[in-house]
Amino acid sequence: MPSWNDGAAKQSIIRFVDDVTGEDAPTFVPPADRIAVFDNDGTLWSEKPVYFQFLFAIERVRALVLQHPQWQSQPLFKAAIDGDFDALGIAGAKGLTTLTMATHSGMTTDAFDRIVEDWITTAQHPRFHRPFTDLAFKPMLELLRYLRDNGFTTYIASAGGIEFLRVWADRIYGVPPQYVIGSSSITQFQMRDGEPVLVREDRIEFIDDEAGKPVGIYKFIGRRPIFAFGNSDGDLQMLQWTAAGGGPRFLGLLHHTDGEREWAYDRNTTVGRLDKALDEARARAWTLVDMKQDWKTIFAFGPK
Repeated sequence: MPSWNDGAAKQSIIRFVDDVTGEDAPTFVPPADRIAVFDNDGTLWSEKPVYFQFLFAIERVRALVLQHPQWQSQPLFKAAIDGDFDALGIAGAKGLTTLTMATHSGMTTDAFDRIVEDWITTAQHPRFHRPFTDLAFKPMLELLRYLRDNGFTTYIASAGGIEFLRVWADRIYGVPPQYVIGSSSITQFQMRDGEPVLVREDRIEFIDDEAGKPVGIYKFIGRRPIFAFGNSDGDLQMLQWTAAGGGPRFLGLLHHTDGEREWAYDRNTTVGRLDKALDEARARAWTLVDMKQDWKTIFAFGPK
């Protein structure tokens, strides 16, 4: 992991991996049980000024608002139209799922995938003026590879939309679609023009945030992870549930402390709030990664 400084955080990761992969060690864990779960927004890539999928949804709301004039009087949709990031941050995962459902209901899953692919390929971040996928954290990409090289299966457990992430997660993170867990809308099978399709409905199926994260992990994986990494209070229950298992456990939190190369925030933010989880990490001696101190490089394109 060359983008990591050789400090306590990096050493805790290496020590844990050595403990669970040493075949003669009493802490050895078979490869089938080496399950690692990662939050996405703020953990694997940036999440400011608002979760990136919100920016995708904002574009879609603005493109369709003339067909839905009632959106102008609905607070959530008005916040999207106005670019009110604070209000959207407060709306959280449920608000994001609501916007995505409303702008893509009645659409086939194949059509949605094409729209996401077009957006993720062409859209650029408002601060860095680069594709959003360039905002993936280089040290976390190295960590994902390091774990897989040591027999771990890496999963994403995100409050963002599962269908949105699955389009590009393999290409950017090396995490195939079947290893992505996220919030979702109801999808139904239909026959259209004699062809079988899956169609998105305007109804929430599951919110993969806070207490929903361990539920989603159990539902999709059927195993309790031994390694969990997040960055906010939305990841606290995932970390707590992982910690409650027997045997060796790794719990990691990324603390955004670099306002020059990225952003510095924790308790006083509507996006990626880190408050209760920060207190618990310190009380339970979880690994707290200080972005400014522990990372030589944040983005592949950025300065050291």
